[in-house]
Amino acid sequence: MKKIVNNKLILLLILMGTGMGCNDLDLEPFNEVTSIQVYEDFDNYKAVLAKIYGGLALSGQQGPAGRGDIGGQDEGASTYLRAFWKLQQLPTDESIIAWNDEGLPSLNTLTWSSDNGFIAAMYYRIFYQITLANEYIRELSDQNLLARGIEGPDRAEAVRFRSEARFLRALSYMHALDIYGNVPFVTEADPVGSFFPEQISRVGLFDYLESELLDIIPQLSAPRQNEYARADQAAAWMLLSKLYLNAEVYAGQNRYTDAITYLSQILDAGFSLETDYGHLFLADNDQSAEIIFPIAFDLVNTTSWGGTTFLVNAAIGGSMDREMFGVPGGWQGLRARPELVNLYPSTDGTPDSRGQFHTEGQQRNIENISQFTDGYAVVKYRNVTRQGNRPEGPVNDQVSVDFPLFRLGDAYLMYAEAVLRGGSGGSIQQALQLVNELRQRAYDDNSGNISEGDLTLDFVLDERARELKWEAHRRTDLIRYGRFTGGQYLWQWKGGSINGTSVSDFRNLYPLPAADLTANPTLTQNAGY
Repeated sequence: MKKIVNNKLILLLILMGTGMGCNDLDLEPFNEVTSIQVYEDFDNYKAVLAKIYGGLALSGQQGPAGRGDIGGQDEGASTYLRAFWKLQQLPTDESIIAWNDEGLPSLNTLTWSSDNGFIAAMYYRIFYQITLANEYIRELSDQNLLARGIEGPDRAEAVRFRSEARFLRALSYMHALDIYGNVPFVTEADPVGSFFPEQISRVGLFDYLESELLDIIPQLSAPRQNEYARADQAAAWMLLSKLYLNAEVYAGQNRYTDAITYLSQILDAGFSLETDYGHLFLADNDQSAEIIFPIAFDLVNTTSWGGTTFLVNAAIGGSMDREMFGVPGGWQGLRARPELVNLYPSTDGTPDSRGQFHTEGQQRNIENISQFTDGYAVVKYRNVTRQGNRPEGPVNDQVSVDFPLFRLGDAYLMYAEAVLRGGSGGSIQQALQLVNELRQRAYDDNSGNISEGDLTLDFVLDERARELKWEAHRRTDLIRYGRFTGGQYLWQWKGGSINGTSVSDFRNLYPLPAADLTANPTLTQNAGY
């Protein structure tokens, strides 16, 4: 999917007149071709769908920068994945960043306000994606396909394209649900033109997402039968399982049994664990049968300053060997907090291969957040192949590492947690087997195996950090466990104190951007902001 983007067809004029999810979203229109011209020809449908997929990775029409999708935003810092990763990781016990861009230090310390530009960047990216998807879904309605004479195999494929767009819209609404709670809500059924979209409750959005995902699953390709990096039924099962696993947070509902139902379908869908854990985060990770749904990058065709380019480069500094990471430089930003390091038996990847950190010239404790050498560096995302070679293409900071948004290892741990939380339809024996499969891969033998008595919810939370560090899960995990805010669990710089301090519970949600509240007077800010 990352190689089929046709910029001449993928233009923001498609969006003109679309009901917006937030009123001050400043889109950049490029008047080269009209939506009527685009949608009259079925051959264009896939390219426009690629734009929606590309919105998870790219910043505009000309990578890695230029002709940005959203005006008033730094293109590099405001890409979807980079914005999402920062909100999910930087306030947690897993990571910290040295840079002092306005609004960034407050993410490190959970002290942000409603005018934080990085929080706003995620919000606008979410609703930009929703806007793209809404217009595409509207244009590919049954009525429009019939009127344009789209029939036979082309119509069946158009319906599948439309279902994928609905999945991508659901993905963005899921992120809105998790990050902001009560948000503006608009679909293809809303009127075309400028209006104030009404705010939907968190419970209402939960119900919508459940209904939407259940409706599109039969229309999506069977697991592993679609093109790489396009959504299939397994991707939708995974998103639905995440919705159910977090249902107590989102809607006050116990839905662990439902999570087990769809996680079990993923376990039977033909995915398999990558033999070598490190291969999941390399430039040729598109070969992995473990990845269920990636955000794809290519240093020739899909380039941006966000996503994995950010994750590879920002994690390099000090005495680290750039050649090992397949890039010429290093941005000296991201490191691990000591609480993450302490979860592994060592820092050199033995016996647990997941616990590899660069420690030379670094200190474990972070006394000075702005100093890269304070905090161990994480060795995870690398722009080299399994053979240790840099992928073909120009030698610069851009990378070809795909981001594993959903993967089988996560499904294993979700299944174990849902069983431990009392969900029916699974078994503690299978949960234990799945967790030990992950640990056998990490330890390269059975020495890391645990017993049934060791498999507790606390263990699963720690194992999620060991297995999924820096994969944009940690904030959601800590909230589900009741440990993100409050004083039950402290880590360095939580609340702005080097030893950590209690944080008010209202920070379990980010604020709606202050500018959007001004633009849309019908919106109500989240409590505490």
